[in-house]
Amino acid sequence: MQKPVKIVIATRNQGKALEIKSLLKEFAVDMMSLSDVGPIPEVEENGKTFDENAYQKASFTARILGIPALADDSGLTVEALGGAPGVYSARYAGENATDEDRCRKLLKEMEGQNNRKAAFECVISVAVPNGVALTYEGRCDGEITRSSVGANGFGYDPVFYYPPMGKTFAEMTTEEKNQVSHRGKVFRELKNEFDKVLVWIHQQMPKK
Repeated sequence: MQKPVKIVIATRNQGKALEIKSLLKEFAVDMMSLSDVGPIPEVEENGKTFDENAYQKASFTARILGIPALADDSGLTVEALGGAPGVYSARYAGENATDEDRCRKLLKEMEGQNNRKAAFECVISVAVPNGVALTYEGRCDGEITRSSVGANGFGYDPVFYYPPMGKTFAEMTTEEKNQVSHRGKVFRELKNEFDKVLVWIHQQMPKK
């Protein structure tokens, strides 16, 4: 039997790390987060797209630690705002803003706008130390509400309305949201392909 492949999840967010670990638990992998590996330099996220940011995080972490790394980047794009907040979704209302601050700022920017089309996007990058990477993308289309609705979820969930279910993300249960969300879709795709990902990692990693 092959021994489990070590993969580091390029995040210090324990909630996110646990979610990914539980998703891939049936595979022969030994997954850890950045909190498990000691201090490493911070990667500068200065990409113009979710794809660039996810790749920066994954490839930098893989190179520094010498083992495969997985990273994701996601955010909200609003058509009437030219794709904003986009890669700046987390910093949209300033560095120390709360989720409520970000939702409030977005609703203010959208005042008087009839085009409410928006999408949540998520990109996963799986990189090996030599810089080569696999990319997976997920997207969920919806609309921006005119006020915050619902108390579940996080981020922009209270202002993102999903027409097929007639609810905002913040009104959905975790299970409902995972069925339709950008992150749910992309992680399901990754899980379905993960046997191939492991073969690819074995081919890319230097033989000891």
